Amino acid sequence: MISAQNHLLQLSGNKWLLFFITVLILGACSPKLHPVSAPVKNADKPVEKPAEKAPAKKPEAKASVISLILPMGLEHLKPKSTYTSAGLTKANMSVEYYQGFKLALDSLAASGANFKLQLYDSKDEAATSHSLGFNPKIQSSDLIVGPVFPDGMKMFAAVLTNPKAPILSPLSPAAPANINSNNLITVIPPLEYHAWGAAEFIYNKIKPKKVFILRSGFSQEYDYVLSFKKAMDSLSNKKVKVIATIITRGQLAVLLPQLSKTDRNVFVVPATDQAFLGVTLRSLDTLNKHYPIVLFGHPSWEKFTFLKADVLQRLKTHITSTDKVNYKAENTIVFLRNYRKAYHVEPTDFAIKGFDEGLYFGRQMLDGTLTSIEKSDYTGLHNEFHFIKKPGLGWVNTHVNILMYTNFELKQVE
Repeated sequence: MISAQNHLLQLSGNKWLLFFITVLILGACSPKLHPVSAPVKNADKPVEKPAEKAPAKKPEAKASVISLILPMGLEHLKPKSTYTSAGLTKANMSVEYYQGFKLALDSLAASGANFKLQLYDSKDEAATSHSLGFNPKIQSSDLIVGPVFPDGMKMFAAVLTNPKAPILSPLSPAAPANINSNNLITVIPPLEYHAWGAAEFIYNKIKPKKVFILRSGFSQEYDYVLSFKKAMDSLSNKKVKVIATIITRGQLAVLLPQLSKTDRNVFVVPATDQAFLGVTLRSLDTLNKHYPIVLFGHPSWEKFTFLKADVLQRLKTHITSTDKVNYKAENTIVFLRNYRKAYHVEPTDFAIKGFDEGLYFGRQMLDGTLTSIEKSDYTGLHNEFHFIKKPGLGWVNTHVNILMYTNFELKQVE
């Protein structure tokens, strides 16, 4: 059974969105059905039978309380107030995540589980998130999901210095060190674990003697480079040499004396700047005609439409990813069918993440293992969960997928 409480502001204005959200919240209540017996006709000569004891009614399981804190922004439903484009995107994201999360709880409730779902609007304001941290109903929850964005989470966690429940960061890959809460659960792996995943794959599968990191010089690459070098040094006991070089205008000639014409030359490019990538990848493509190259890129490349698939394929480009859905898998097909039936729309990435997280953490609550999730791995629709417990930082999911450009599409290789 799922009971839902809506702690959002009841506002007028955009009637369609208000109606949609109202239906969404009211639809969260899924009471158990009790069969009604049909009337029995009296027989002409009733046969007396000894009265049978009615079976004892099974007590209903204690409800596990989950508080969702999402940036719905319902204040924009007031008269003469409208959503900005960014605000509407966040509101849609919230609805999609909620729908996926609730569908997961519904599937658990069908087997007898009992959840109480409380929904709060953070308005995507750090000050509102801070205020919600003082709410006793949230403080007494068994699981808190959100706030979604790092600034709000930081303000919220600062209030709950000793929370009863774990605090789940559902969609942000922000490093947990920025939040500094021992009860935090970071589901989306931060960038350092992408670097570690790439280093581990290179060391175990390619086994090079050296790795070249091509940098643009922008400071945002520093964390990735540092994490990659630390991982490779640890994995190889510093036997694999990591050579980091700042490249300008695609000039790679300085590296030629260190390249091999027979063994695979491994290049890591942690850049996201379009101009730098355009020039550098063209230079690598030219170099690849004489020196075999295997390229590893930044996880953001998966979303970049300006990168040329034929070049990426020739360079045997790999990227790390935490969001790869196999739409041919049986579990995915079942989810899609159930989601369409429940909401009459196609699920988005946020809905899929909501479903995976709702199912995994709902099960952990039922099993009483919510505070030992480092012992329970999970294969979801979009990624796997493999948590480690870090003192002062809570639990962090470290699993990333390795994808490679093959036949002009990204395919999972590990």
